[in-house]
Amino acid sequence: MNLTERLGLAALHKLDPETAHGLSIKALKAGLAPTPGPVTSSRLRTQVAGLDLPNPVGLAAGFDKNGEVLAPLSRVGFGFIEVGAVTPRPQPGNPKPRLFRLTKDQAAINRFGFNNEGMEVMATRLAKRPKDAVIGLNLGANKDSDDRSGDFAKVLAHCAAYLDFATVNVSSPNTEKLRDLQGKAALGALLSGVIETRNTLSRPLPVFLKIAPDLTEAELQDIAEVALETGVDAIIATNTTLSRDGLHSRHKEQAGGLSGAPLFEKSTRVLAQLSQMVGDQVPLIGVGGISTAEQAYAKICAGASAVQFYTAMVYGGISLAADIARGLDRLLAKDGFETVAQAVGTKREDWL
Repeated sequence: MNLTERLGLAALHKLDPETAHGLSIKALKAGLAPTPGPVTSSRLRTQVAGLDLPNPVGLAAGFDKNGEVLAPLSRVGFGFIEVGAVTPRPQPGNPKPRLFRLTKDQAAINRFGFNNEGMEVMATRLAKRPKDAVIGLNLGANKDSDDRSGDFAKVLAHCAAYLDFATVNVSSPNTEKLRDLQGKAALGALLSGVIETRNTLSRPLPVFLKIAPDLTEAELQDIAEVALETGVDAIIATNTTLSRDGLHSRHKEQAGGLSGAPLFEKSTRVLAQLSQMVGDQVPLIGVGGISTAEQAYAKICAGASAVQFYTAMVYGGISLAADIARGLDRLLAKDGFETVAQAVGTKREDWL
């Protein structure tokens, strides 16, 4: 992180977190970010669900909810970008304040509730996306929808022409009863509908599923079986947690999903368990608590073919994207791996 970025972060941390986030989006629009381009090498280049990635380090959904800074984000070092979540109709989300920094824990709690400008606005912005980036969309359902399962398919159909992948998000804790859709029967029906819609597209694209970390082993097994039965192309493990174990910050009791450093171990264990259940039949994307190249590498060795992060940028800046990708390249080289794929799952047993 250079001096300008360090000073900028310090200034942002004096502001309300949601205001600071809005300013960070404006800073990206203004070109006030390092732009090394996607960091890549022969070791880092990899393929996940048919997508050719310059590196396996992605931006998790939630940072660019409305697809406002697709071009700048494609140049800061990420191998792929996920925007959203987006719902069919615009919605304001939950009342403010709804985002809290937990600085002592290097974490955040949010209860946004899928605040976004809707699929019409998102599609307009995606139509102008950079063509050389890998960009996916996190699909959501409107809070007051009579058919939440149908909402996912509706957003996919509307935006698919401009996407490289789409993620079914049934794991946000901030929309009432959304996580109920992770149950075996409900999830099977939802995913079948989305996959059916995907298969009617002129250019079918990979469909990913994003799951919660707060699942029992039996629930994880159900999800693994549904993913295999429906033909999901990858599973993202995991979203935020409702757990508050071991927190020290004053906002630790706030309602919402916890992300950041405290989630690392829990999400990596879920990832390893899921990896054992699906084997090499469904690739996994590891998310939760990554702030260093070592942690990204640990997720890969636990079973992830690629990784994503977001909260760590609150504390380490956007230059973390390039730093983590370069560090990962060094770690792969140090252990004698010629590709990311060779390292996937090599230390899964350490997490079981």
